[in-house]
Amino acid sequence: MNGCARTPLRFGYGTNGLADLRLDDALALLADLGYDGVGLTLDHMHLDPLAPDLAARTRRAAHRLDELGLGVTVETGARYVLDPRLKHGPSLLAPDPDDRTRRVDLLLRAVRVAADLGAHAVHCFSGTVPDGTDEDTAWKRLAESLTPVLDAATTAGVPLAVEPEPGHLLATLADFHRLRRTLGDPEPLGLTLDIGHCQCLEPLPPADCVREAAPWLRHVQIEDMRRGVHEHLPFGDGEIDFPPVLAALAATGYQGLTVVELPRHSHAGPHFAAHSLPFLRHAAPPVLVPSHGDPSATPEGSRTP
Repeated sequence: MNGCARTPLRFGYGTNGLADLRLDDALALLADLGYDGVGLTLDHMHLDPLAPDLAARTRRAAHRLDELGLGVTVETGARYVLDPRLKHGPSLLAPDPDDRTRRVDLLLRAVRVAADLGAHAVHCFSGTVPDGTDEDTAWKRLAESLTPVLDAATTAGVPLAVEPEPGHLLATLADFHRLRRTLGDPEPLGLTLDIGHCQCLEPLPPADCVREAAPWLRHVQIEDMRRGVHEHLPFGDGEIDFPPVLAALAATGYQGLTVVELPRHSHAGPHFAAHSLPFLRHAAPPVLVPSHGDPSATPEGSRTP
């Protein structure tokens, strides 16, 4: 007889969806709810990457994560952390080299934080193409800007997970592969796959996107979404059929976190965190853990009576 069933997937929740909570309180909430980890967005309210004593604050966060048994991926999608007037600005595509350097510096800080936290990966995205910039120039800027970040990631032993983001230069899986080829397929360059984004604009269904992305998958974000509308929705409010998606993800052997991303629902973050995990566990495929009486539990080469 088989033993109990449980999912091999590891679920987390993004701190950008818990922006009204102190970081310690957010981490304690997620641990209490049973999450396996957290997508930690470096922002002014949660481990501010630009405030003094970053290394000391990171050590305290690492201790807290370890104490609570939470894994972590470092995310860099804070809206106004670098510019209080320009969402996600400046980006890696900014016309001013000094502005691009500011974004690169943020990513270098994120790599150091991730290494000190023992994070699975550092997430980032390209940014939108600035007015007056042709696409070839934008791609050149992106490749040049990411080169020192990839070097730092190599040294730190932390994968960089680039996210295709609707409306950005790098918006699709095909765009990710273009960047990968341009850079010569460097080892630390991986992919953040947002399941909602697959539903929003990829030509393949989300489960097929997971299978296609598997060799480069380093981080996963998840939420519900509708076709052609880039709006992060609570589970059940969109169009995604989640069991096939999670089955495909489990079949890849992915070992990182699958992180719920609901930043626009932060006003009710504890509510959505509490309701998201049971939904995901119910939708995820079970894995049968052999009991001692199951033949599959018998060591190879041994004989049973």
